Amino acid sequence: MVHDRHVVIGALFAAASLCFTLPSAAAFACDLPPGQKATVAEVRDGETLALADGTIVRLINAKAPVAPLAARSDRPWPFVAEAKQALTELASGAEIELRYGGAKADRHGRTLAQVYVVKGGERLWLQGELVSKGLARVYSFPDNHACVDDLLAREAEARVKGAGLWGTFAYRVLDAGNVERLGRLTRSYQLVEGVVAEVGESGGRLYLNFDKDWRKDFTILMERKDGEAFKAAGIDPKALAGKKLRVRGWVEWRNGPMIHATHAEQIELLPDGGSPSPSSPRHQEQPPSSAIEL
Repeated sequence: MVHDRHVVIGALFAAASLCFTLPSAAAFACDLPPGQKATVAEVRDGETLALADGTIVRLINAKAPVAPLAARSDRPWPFVAEAKQALTELASGAEIELRYGGAKADRHGRTLAQVYVVKGGERLWLQGELVSKGLARVYSFPDNHACVDDLLAREAEARVKGAGLWGTFAYRVLDAGNVERLGRLTRSYQLVEGVVAEVGESGGRLYLNFDKDWRKDFTILMERKDGEAFKAAGIDPKALAGKKLRVRGWVEWRNGPMIHATHAEQIELLPDGGSPSPSSPRHQEQPPSSAIEL
């Protein structure tokens, strides 16, 4: 029997959907080696800070709300402004500490850090706060995922509560079988769940197909060279047929909608069938506004 962090997290999600009780978000913290101190000069958006010395910092692993490319431009997308306002209230003008758990900069030259507001002897973890309030989703990278497990636990609790963006249809976890809607959301960051129908292999790649007709279904693409890293995390890609899972990433189009999974934190193994997903908005009887229907 495999015992690993993904199985443990999956069990936590299952418990959440059944009894709506999870440990408080305060029980989870990102504890990295101390880093440098700085002062925030400006909050650019829900995940970006400009520091007094001119450094631009991206809050790594916490993706702020952003409108998909296909969204209507004449109406504000839900929670974009709220996320920026929350980060402004937490961090504007504040002394912060930057801590690093992986790559320290992106290709645009932005600093990538876990960020803490420092006041006296107290530290407030900004990524944790935003995810807990439902004002950011977890966004991991193969070279930067030191605190993702903590954030996934906070995100699970926020989904159960319907906090922030999790209470709207705009950010609901999508059904892998809804190919039409997924197709309208290409080039956007999404969470998708369903049961893998079969696993195919071709040209050094693995394809997790969610329908027998791979020419038009939703698919998860994996490079075969990454297979050992997935297995080390308790996820054997070749053994996922018939398994229910959730994947997070950028939706592309290749014979149907597809997400390229490069590292294990993108995939959560879920209990088979039964319980309703804690990702569902609390007021589903109300039809979604045309402002968020794509």
